[in-house]
Amino acid sequence: MRLARWLTWLLVLVSAAFTAAWWLARPPRPDAFYGVSDNPPPQPGVLLRHEPFERQVPANARAWRILHTTTRGDGSIALASAIVMVARAAHDGPRPVVAWAHGTTGVAPGCAPSLLPEPFAHVPALPQLIEHGWILVATDYVGLGTEGPHPYLIGDEQARSALDAVRAARRIEGLAADARTVVWGHSQGGHAALWAGIVAPSYASDVPLAGVAAAAPASDLRSLIDTAQHTPPGRMLSSFLLRAYSQRYADVRFDAYSQGWIGKTARDIARRCMAGRQALLSLAQSLAIGGTIFATSPLAGALGERLVQNTPALPVSAPLLIAQGLADDLVLPAVQQRFVEERCRAGQAVQSVRYAGRDHLSLVAGDSPFADDLIRWTRERFAGAPAPAGCSDALR
Repeated sequence: MRLARWLTWLLVLVSAAFTAAWWLARPPRPDAFYGVSDNPPPQPGVLLRHEPFERQVPANARAWRILHTTTRGDGSIALASAIVMVARAAHDGPRPVVAWAHGTTGVAPGCAPSLLPEPFAHVPALPQLIEHGWILVATDYVGLGTEGPHPYLIGDEQARSALDAVRAARRIEGLAADARTVVWGHSQGGHAALWAGIVAPSYASDVPLAGVAAAAPASDLRSLIDTAQHTPPGRMLSSFLLRAYSQRYADVRFDAYSQGWIGKTARDIARRCMAGRQALLSLAQSLAIGGTIFATSPLAGALGERLVQNTPALPVSAPLLIAQGLADDLVLPAVQQRFVEERCRAGQAVQSVRYAGRDHLSLVAGDSPFADDLIRWTRERFAGAPAPAGCSDALR
């Protein structure tokens, strides 16, 4: 009897601890800045409002958060937000723009970088970018900050947010943004950067891209999900993807791919951000799942077809740089190399650089040799230097 009583109390304490952790791990609630009461203008890239932004902004820079219009995949007008940053020091003439596409933070509205404690996490070479006087336009993407759904790893919608943020940033009085634009992206953002290079000529011809740099991009989506689904971080990403695809595509049903208590846990993970204590709780849930969230292969049926549809296997007209860490256990180097080789065979010019000893996050860390390579490559693009013809492969 005493053992039963102790077990009952233990169960109550564990349940209370989990409930408290779940409550504390809720995403931030977007404030009124991220919405409008009236119908937004029907044109994408319209600046609706902006205000000073100070969190984690370096002392030698100033920044704003902006709200602007963009379009979804069906052409409907939606809202998106971004952070715009520039050096305080004066520079002659208009300044070129680096459009930054961030990696995975989650799919809930509260997971926008502009709402999180570290809004510039994993932006490579940020100090050098500021020193060069370039303008950083860091999209949150549609559905993060603003009303969802967020198009996680849905190529054209992510790309539109990044391009429309550049359009909107040009309208900030006194900013003097140049037409020259280079897109940087990492992980999910690398996927978005590749798609920006694909859609920019037809969607945003007024944002001529001088280059696209994708670091550890989510490129071959079928291979990425197939390998990542069996790791704890990969189960978190799988939860985000399944929620996003089931919200965006009527033929992808969440319950057809993830069921029972695992499906409910995956839905709960997808309500939380991949940052701080929120990520710790999701990681614990991913460990509890133990295998995969999928009851049916994600490569089968409608989900598998949509993954193919959103793989960036189309021409990028701008000079293209793809960087990959050789110790990356999320975006596997062999999968990335195969993607690069396939694009090269299709006639795409690619500068591929592989970094020994760098994993998914250390590739974009401040001490990574990628930072200097990226700045050098970007400086050449802004100077109008021609990119090397064909494909090249370098090991650092």
